[in-house]
Amino acid sequence: MQRIAERMPVRAGRIVSKFMTFTLCASSLMACGGGAVPNELQAQVTTMNQDFSPVGMDTITLGAGCFWCVEAVFVELKGVASVTSGYMGGHVKDPSYSEVCTGNTGHAEVARLVYDPKVISFDEILEVFWQTHDPTTLNRQGADSGTQYRSAIFWRTEEQRDIAEAYMKKLNESGAFRGPIVTEISKETEFYPAENYHQNYYALNGDQGYCQMVIRPKLDKFRKVFADRLK
Repeated sequence: MQRIAERMPVRAGRIVSKFMTFTLCASSLMACGGGAVPNELQAQVTTMNQDFSPVGMDTITLGAGCFWCVEAVFVELKGVASVTSGYMGGHVKDPSYSEVCTGNTGHAEVARLVYDPKVISFDEILEVFWQTHDPTTLNRQGADSGTQYRSAIFWRTEEQRDIAEAYMKKLNESGAFRGPIVTEISKETEFYPAENYHQNYYALNGDQGYCQMVIRPKLDKFRKVFADRLK
């Protein structure tokens, strides 16, 4: 923890310098799910409930608005073995996408990452997380509004919790954002993988309107800023 704490101000500074030039998903006027039609190829996607971490790997679950955006970003990072879109943090068992979209189930749209800590550290994952969405808007990312779009870190270990809380404190103290960070930092609950057609959404539906107007510009900026960390 001491090593992470010593590095944190540097990480915070990097976000201060880069964040202002980063185009966020929140700036879009289009909403996640608007006009989305499952691609024929999506029926071939197999969803696996990753309620475990393979030997030598760690798992973290993140919410940062529409899970299509989050998945598209993190799947490109070195050290991230898999990304699964899904739902977490609610009170309804095995919710559907339509149920989550009502905002009444309490779930957030999330992406569950399985990653190799020998290749990418947890604080590096957090750096990408906080820089690729706006964590100061409560229950909203751009046109995507509701508790299901809240900024959230669902930690699996106490070490992840401590790192996330310390990192957020440093970011707030540094003035990296115009307002206070409202990211929820909570212990993970049951993870429900989203329907198959949500998995690998951008790769299979790149011509869809939301992908073109929101995800593609976001990825273009992300790839420039984090070019040295891409697969």
